[in-house]
Amino acid sequence: MKKSFRYIVMSLVLLLGVSAPKAFAGNEDRSGQAGAPELLINPFAASAGWGNAGMSFVKGVEAMFGNVAGISTIRQLDVNFSHTDWLKGSNVRISSFGLAIRVSESGVLGISFFTLNPGTIMETTTDSPDGGIGTFKPSLMHIDVAFAKMFSNSISGGFNLKIISESIANMGATGVALDAGIQYVTGPFDNIHFGITLKNIGPTMTFSGDGLAFKAYFNTNSSLQWTVIQRADQFELPTQLSIAAAYDFHFAETHRLTVAGNFISNSFTRDQFVAGLEYGWREWLLVRCGYVFESGIFKGILDDQCMNLNRGLHAGASVQVPLSKKDNAPVIAIDYAFRQTYSYKGSHSIGARLLF
Repeated sequence: MKKSFRYIVMSLVLLLGVSAPKAFAGNEDRSGQAGAPELLINPFAASAGWGNAGMSFVKGVEAMFGNVAGISTIRQLDVNFSHTDWLKGSNVRISSFGLAIRVSESGVLGISFFTLNPGTIMETTTDSPDGGIGTFKPSLMHIDVAFAKMFSNSISGGFNLKIISESIANMGATGVALDAGIQYVTGPFDNIHFGITLKNIGPTMTFSGDGLAFKAYFNTNSSLQWTVIQRADQFELPTQLSIAAAYDFHFAETHRLTVAGNFISNSFTRDQFVAGLEYGWREWLLVRCGYVFESGIFKGILDDQCMNLNRGLHAGASVQVPLSKKDNAPVIAIDYAFRQTYSYKGSHSIGARLLF
């Protein structure tokens, strides 16, 4: 067990060491320079309900976003579907679906799908800047394939491979990224949790396709027409490092209060500090809230120091009902999450889970 844990730690350190000079040298001056920002959006309602504060012990399919080591805790099968009305009023919709299945005594395999639909956008050109020539629909998605293993009752680790696709009708980009995570639990009642996650490590991406080509004449006096293909610049992925911890307070046998925190180091924007609370009654009813703080977030959206449309406040709840009175009976759960924003009417997520 110690040897396996040492291998995981060495792998994380190696990934961090390779990427650190490039990925974690960023600051607010690099904000907006990364591509694929959808990789930083949590599509799952339960963990989003307290601002990703619980990444040290997130479990099931949701762990494929937060800390992939958490999928190792499922019993047999976990199915999760979530829908998000992102920035309500903007007509941006996010859908996600995932499942994780136990494939051995200690190993779990998971797969999830993420799609972001920005809606229909009016097409414009230099000759028709006001549109009227049609519309197009961008497509942003990624597929995650994950594997996690529980090395002991206290330590679990895992890796997550992402296949990323962004496209419109005549141009697109594809790429790959890797996540790695470790979770550690200790304490007299397994009530102390630690986790570390390194996310979105991968090569740069580049757009290509007919959308980068245009017609041009050799000179003003010539009827000879050329097709000119422009070169698109490469863009990096939004690498992120997360270090989280949590503590469970148990009252009698039916009440639990968890205090959680998370430090998030972003490669292309400001670092963030997350604090959250989750209350659980019999693990049937769960209520949670959290706050994501970063420098300048209290300045207001019109202030140059504020660089985030989210105001930081998160809230959510879950209802988890066993389908029978038997031990280890399947559980069905409904989740809801709200994320406060400066503009629009916040972001709302609703999800459903089935645990076997």
